[in-house]
Amino acid sequence: MKREISPMVYIMASARNGTLYIGVTSNLMQRVAQHRTGTLRGFSAKYRTKTLVWFEPHATMENAIIREKRLKKWNRAWKLRLIEETNADWRDLAVDLGFEPLR
Repeated sequence: MKREISPMVYIMASARNGTLYIGVTSNLMQRVAQHRTGTLRGFSAKYRTKTLVWFEPHATMENAIIREKRLKKWNRAWKLRLIEETNADWRDLAVDLGFEPLR
C-alpha cells in the first residue's frame, strides 16, 4: 500500500512573535507530533518551537522545498506578516487538526 504524500511547508513558533521554525514535510500530522514531543533534535528542540502557526499545501515536494527555501530567506517582518494574514491571533492550528491544546 502506497503512503499518501501531502507536501506541506509549515511554520512552528515558540510563542507569539517568538522564535520561528520553517520546515517542509510530506506528513504534517507526524511532523507536528515530533515538534510537540521534542523528538526533533537541534534547533526545534532547543527553541521549543511547538505551536503550528501557519502551513501551506503544495502539489509536489519539489514545489514545497522551493517555497521553504524562499521563506527562510525572507526577513522577519515578512514572515510575521505571512502568519498574521491567516492567523492574526497566533492560534495553535494543530488543535484544528485534532491535537490536544498545549499547556
